[in-house]
Amino acid sequence: MAWTDSHCHVPYEGIGTEVIELARRAGVTRMVNVGTDAGQSATAVAVAQANEGVWATVGLHPHDARNGVDTIVHLLGEAKVVGIGECGLDYHYDHSPRPVQRDAFAAQIALAKANDLALVIHTREAWDDTFAILAAEGVPERTVFHCFTGGPTEARLALDLGAVLSFSGIVTFKTAGDTRAAAALCPLDRLLVETDSPFLAPVPHRGGKNQPAYVVAVGAAIAEVKGVEVADIEASTWDAAERVFQFP
Repeated sequence: MAWTDSHCHVPYEGIGTEVIELARRAGVTRMVNVGTDAGQSATAVAVAQANEGVWATVGLHPHDARNGVDTIVHLLGEAKVVGIGECGLDYHYDHSPRPVQRDAFAAQIALAKANDLALVIHTREAWDDTFAILAAEGVPERTVFHCFTGGPTEARLALDLGAVLSFSGIVTFKTAGDTRAAAALCPLDRLLVETDSPFLAPVPHRGGKNQPAYVVAVGAAIAEVKGVEVADIEASTWDAAERVFQFP
């Protein structure tokens, strides 16, 4: 058994593809490299195709929603693409107008369903609209709330939809009590771990650039919250990632 980083961005400013080998040495042998716009999605696909144990998603982040979903659809048929996203709503920064974000999110939900791909959701300060759009469009069979930052209320709503919750290094932060409470109630078969590297490095690496190898620290924090062995989290998240992304 080994670890799966269910959400990372490689390469990124300050992070090169050498972190893939560093991750393998740490026991992280599967990585999902996530797209956020046409350029980064194309890079994610190329990196996945060039590296064993790496897969890709194709997506338009809410920050980039103004670019239009038509800019990414040509990548959906590429080898090793296992998901749509990250996509969703971000009302904290509003880099794209909210109506444009909502339209792009709905369009990518439709793409996930039409192409039988996992849907990877980014939501920030937009829970009500996120759930409303999912209700209106229909929830894809395999849906992930990436970098889950809600509390128990949001966790229960997402789980009731059939979604999976993916937890990042935030669960190691002292201020993240609500998120740890959400992790505590999340069933093991509905829980993933991720780094979202190069962002959100977990304790004890906080303050530096994150990398996929550090997903082991996220898993250890989840194990502590749930009162189980780290090996249990390693095994359950490996199996959950397989079900969600259906790695070819």
